[in-house]
Amino acid sequence: MIDVQDLTKYYTDFCAVDHINLSVQPGEILGLLGPNGAGKTTTLRMLTGYFKPTSGRISVKNLHIPEDTLRIKSLIGYLPESAPLYHNMLVYDYLVYVAKLKGIIDPGKQMERFKTLADLCGLSKIMDKPIATLSKGLKQRVGLAHAMMTDPEILVLDEPTSGLDPNQIAEIRDIIRNIGREKTIIFSTHILSEAEATCDRIVIINNGKVVADDTTASLKQKGMQDSFIRLTLKGPDLKAARDLLKTIHPALDIRLTAPGEDTLVSLEIRSPENKDIRSDIFLAVKQTDWIILELVKESQTLENIFKKLTQKEA
Repeated sequence: MIDVQDLTKYYTDFCAVDHINLSVQPGEILGLLGPNGAGKTTTLRMLTGYFKPTSGRISVKNLHIPEDTLRIKSLIGYLPESAPLYHNMLVYDYLVYVAKLKGIIDPGKQMERFKTLADLCGLSKIMDKPIATLSKGLKQRVGLAHAMMTDPEILVLDEPTSGLDPNQIAEIRDIIRNIGREKTIIFSTHILSEAEATCDRIVIINNGKVVADDTTASLKQKGMQDSFIRLTLKGPDLKAARDLLKTIHPALDIRLTAPGEDTLVSLEIRSPENKDIRSDIFLAVKQTDWIILELVKESQTLENIFKKLTQKEA
């Protein structure tokens, strides 16, 4: 559906997007993740034809930017981070205005489209309300209806849940899932739980570069493979704790995770082949007069993977 090759954008001497390559399949929900300033918004604006790339190639259904920009825009519904709404208008009047801008002039066709969007975006009870009086979550729904007015094949959403409360986030997430049954969706976020709950695939960018591109399942699996044991002991000093643990397996990777007190040691332990050695640790410590305060096996979460990739690049 979408193919991006060596996409680059400079603002004078500053490189906001640095040779990004990615592809999006029909019907896929792609999450574009990254810290603030990573280049997410600039990338989306180039994909939608609002920014001209400094270099690189964007193809949408075998159409190309900049040669076919207007035709590509007709295939895409775009919701910027700040929905471009006229707050002095009623929701219904605003949708009529948008419909006319989009070339839907016939009142019958307008009403048919409004009913579909009202059901999909949950607008039925607010059609007669001034946009200025709506909560941010409801304004996002109106902006989403705007983006979907012409029933586009592709939907591009820039931080659609930014600034919303947990209930509103869940509502927007459900709407995105429903739309994703029929549309190709790209949305940016820095809320990892949103990407994990909604996306088929995640692309993480930092400093304008792609640092990860994989399915959520694969990223989770990689996190499972990088599991570790967190151990906190009361009694020994660091050397004594290390010496005891090395008797279990000499190749253990043992790291101090907190300075602790004189008689408190907190460790992060990784074993060869990712073997679970908690029972071995328990039996070894049992032979001493030390006290185990914590013995937990942890896996790398999507949040930890995100931090590791973005901090390393930074």
